[in-house]
Order: sequence, then structure tokens, then C-alpha cells
Amino acid sequence: MTKEENEERLKRLKSIVSALPEKPGSYQYYDAEGIIIYVGKAKNLKSRVSSYFHTEVDRFKTKVLVSKIHDISYTVVNTEEDALLLENALIKKYNPRYNVLLKDGKTYPSICITKEYLPRIFSTRTINKKWGTYYGPYSHVGSMHTVLDLIRKLYHPRTCRFPITKEGIEQQKYQVCLEYHIKNCQAPCIAKQSHEDYLKNIEQAKEILKGNTREVLRQMKDEMMRLAEELRFEEAEELKRRYILVDQFATKSEVVSQTIDNVDVLSITNDEKVAYINYIHVSNGQINQSFTFEYKKKLDETDAELLQLGIVEMRERFKSRAKEIILSQEIDVDLEGVTITVPQRGDKKKLLDLSLMNGKQYQFDRLKQAEKLNPEQKSVRLMKELQDLLHLPKLPYQIECFDNSNISGSDAVAACVVFKKMKPSKTDYRKYNIKTVVGLDDYASMKEVVWRRYHRLIEEGQPLPDLIVADGGKGQMEVIRQAVQDELGLDIPIAGLAKNDRHRTNELLYGFPARVIGMKTDSELFRVLTHLQDEVHRFAITFHRDKRSKHALHSELDNIKGVGPKTKEILLTTYKSVKRIKEATLPSLIETLGTAKGKIVFDYFHK
Repeated sequence: MTKEENEERLKRLKSIVSALPEKPGSYQYYDAEGIIIYVGKAKNLKSRVSSYFHTEVDRFKTKVLVSKIHDISYTVVNTEEDALLLENALIKKYNPRYNVLLKDGKTYPSICITKEYLPRIFSTRTINKKWGTYYGPYSHVGSMHTVLDLIRKLYHPRTCRFPITKEGIEQQKYQVCLEYHIKNCQAPCIAKQSHEDYLKNIEQAKEILKGNTREVLRQMKDEMMRLAEELRFEEAEELKRRYILVDQFATKSEVVSQTIDNVDVLSITNDEKVAYINYIHVSNGQINQSFTFEYKKKLDETDAELLQLGIVEMRERFKSRAKEIILSQEIDVDLEGVTITVPQRGDKKKLLDLSLMNGKQYQFDRLKQAEKLNPEQKSVRLMKELQDLLHLPKLPYQIECFDNSNISGSDAVAACVVFKKMKPSKTDYRKYNIKTVVGLDDYASMKEVVWRRYHRLIEEGQPLPDLIVADGGKGQMEVIRQAVQDELGLDIPIAGLAKNDRHRTNELLYGFPARVIGMKTDSELFRVLTHLQDEVHRFAITFHRDKRSKHALHSELDNIKGVGPKTKEILLTTYKSVKRIKEATLPSLIETLGTAKGKIVFDYFHK
């Protein structure tokens, strides 16, 4: 598209916008092929749509969307709630490219009660509302089976798939099956259980699936008392057995507060690309439904916008008619007859915290599943977690850690360990002999090595790290800062890993002045950081041991005048150690080195 054509397109779109009504409704954007690419809703259509065409729009994704728009249509409705419902319906119908995508729970099972003459109750993953009424979906399959087992023990609904009809029963077309003989079914197919009694049981099962156990218990108790008054003790005893089963099931439920009834709770948990909205329904003081929706974001949608979609989806899917909705934040939407609450304390706040915990757990589980399929995602997640924790300007792709090693100032060495994508990059490890520091001075040694490391990287044009981690606390961090920032003029974030009195790493430090960063010591990220620290310590100690052993091995041979490197190599190759060289006889040494050098070595050790 040429510049002139683009200007003509924008002019035409702005003329459409100028004619929009200032009323609530839904608007649709079309691309050059006439396909709907975005559906939105607004309290004021003209104000909302015109905001897309302001020159100060700074969100990149929004600019991309605007560049694709070639036509606009809209639908006016009476209320903002109607606009929200219409937007949700149109998104589901057209699945526009730039709208948030609901990854719904079709793979999760639901419980179906069929519309047959003798309804059946079973779990299914296929939703067809022509067959019956559905309850769920259940994100926790174990909970679903617990409810089904209770209903089977209480009401013994039929499990056969015969299309049983009233006429068939009257004409005695059916025969009892094994389920009747093992007392799992009361044989309504041959009228051993009346149709009215069977349907009464199904209605009570529906109440349990809705979470109305309190009402079911009340009905059972009234019926039990009536039967006892009529001296029908066996029937009353059977009802008592059912009452106990329902009561035990109810006591296992999550009891929130007896004062909270018919309330919906929604909370949102985010990452860059996906939002997770957890929904909890509370009825009669108990949680009877919990489900997490997953939304794939397309246009940097705000939490408030996503929560609005979540409310509509929840009320539609779970047939909720709750008069109060508890949210984690305020949203700018009016729902007729519904109160929006953002609690700060009390039982409702506990409910909200529980919803947030469920959302975060779901997010964590999804990440774990994705990481099994793509291990790279785990590295990215940990880098992002560390970036957010320290407020780093970019992902810490390359992290470097330094450590010193010496004994009383002798054979002083240092090591640099490099982690890339949160994993050791051993080809980038470096060893350093301390050159300018005399005696025992860890801070000066650290400063020397850090300066040498990054001065060389600058000279060679090599990439610098995204984060430097000191194996120690504030002192080590400060000398690294002096070398990196003051002397080399580099702006590299610096952190430190401090140890407690038991010499165990327990704190992550960051910033100047250094402050403790709150992080659980049993978290995955903390384990990676301690692995970094252990690795640099191991590498430095190994280098120091090698240097010390070589020094000890060669020290005495170095003191023998007339014995050069080649002679020392022959001696060590032949005798393996200085001790054996000392014990060697003169003929043996002469045979190995010749008369002159053999006598020099023998005389040195046998003065």
C-alpha cells in the first residue's frame, strides 16, 4: 500500500468514526478481504473507537491492528452489559485474529444428566445440550468422581444405555440386569422403583451437583421425621443412611463462611502471552465449583478487560445468577442487579486469596507441562523470574560468577564461571593466576581478576554479561563495582550470594547499597543460583589444588643446579614422584640420565 493509499484509508475510517453514535454497543474491524479481525465493546462507541486513531497511540500491537483495518461496523445496544454479552458472542462466532483467545476446557470432563424418561448420570468430555443438562467442567477429575460415587451410593441411577420408554415399561419389554441383583440399581425398568421416586432422586442429585447440600439435607431430615411418625422405620433407616453420606460429603467440602451464599469469585494471574482467570462459586457457605480459564493475549489487553470477558464466560458457562462477584481489582462495568466487591479483609478476602492461589498453581502446572515438551521454556521462565525479581533491564542470558582460592596467600588463584540460559557453559570458564596482589587480600585479588576479565572482553569485542554474581556479600560486591563501574565505566548489574553462620547460602543481595531480595530458599531459581555458586567454588578449588600439587612436585627439582625442564620430565616420567627419585640408587640414576647428570641428582639428595 502506497503512502497516498494509506492516507486515503485513514481518512475514510475517520469519517466513519465521526458518524458513530455516543451509545453503548459492539464494534467490528474488517481487513482488506472483508474478514473480521477484531471485535470490541464500549460504553460510548464514538469515544472508544476514535481512541484507536489518535496519533499518540504508543502500543505497538495496537498500531499493527490499526494498519490492517479497512472497514468498521457496529451494533448499538441498550446497556453496557448487553455490549459485553454481544462482544463475547461475536468473538466466539468469528474468532478474530486480534482478539484474546479463550483456550476453554473442552478437554475437561463434565457430568451429564440426560433428558430421557429415566435419566442417566455419567461423566463425559463431549458437550451436546440436546442430550441433557451438564455440570462442570471439572478441572480436578478426582473431585468429579467423588461426587459421582456419592450420587451412585445415594440414588442408584441406572447405568444401562437402553432407550427405556414409559410404553416399554407398561408392556414389560425389559428385564432386570446384574446391576439390580448386586443392588446398584432399583430396577425402574420393570417398575420395581416408581417413576416418581426415580425422578425425585434425580432432582436431589441435581441439587448436590449445584452444591446445595444444605437444602438436600433439610429435605431428607423432614422426610425422615415424617416416615418415623408413620412408623415406617425401615424406610426412615435407609433415609438416615443417605443423610449421613451427604453430611459426610458436605463436611469434606471447603467451608468458607455460613454467611456467604451464591457468590462468584474471579482472580487473574498473568504472564506476557497468557492470562489465567480462576473462577470459584460459593453456595451455602461452601465452594462447589472451581475452574481456571486460559486466555491467549493478542493486543496487550489489561487485566480489567480480561476480567470482563471472564465474567461473561463464567455466567454463561456455569449458568451463574450470583448477585455478588468478588474480584481482585476494580473494573469499569455495570451489571444489572450484580454487586462488584474488591475485599480488603475478612472471609471474602480469604476467598479471593484462595482463588489467586488456584490461578497461580494452574499457571505453574501449565508451565511444567510445556517445559516437558520444550526444555528451553524452563530456562526462559527462570531468566524472566530473575529479571522481574531484580528489575533487570533485560533477560540475564549470560551470568558470570567469580571466586578466589589460596592458602595463607600462597598459590593465589581465581576462577570465573559462566552460565548461559541458566546452564553452565564450561567452554567459557576461565582460570586466573593472581599477579599484582602480594599476601592474603581477597578483595584486591577479586578486583584484579574482574578488571582483567572485562578489560580483555572490551579489547576483543566480546559480549559482556547481563549479570555479575559475587560469591560473597557486600564487600565482594563493592570491589566488583569499583572495577566494573568506576574503572572500566561499564553498566553491568551486580548481585551477591551471602552465607549464614553455618556457611550455607541463604540470601540474595542486589543494588548499592546492597539489600536482601526476598526469595524462597527452596525455589527452583534459588537452586540454580546456588548451583552457580557451588560451581565457581569447585572450579577455583580444583585449579588451586592442581597448582599447589604441581608446585610441591617440582619445587625440589627446581633447586637442583644443572637440571633443566627436559631432565625433570625424564625423572618424573621414570620415577613418578620426588620421593622415588630420592630413593633411587646412583647406578639407576646414571642409567636414566647419564653419568654427569645422574651424579648431580644423586649428590643433591645425598649430601
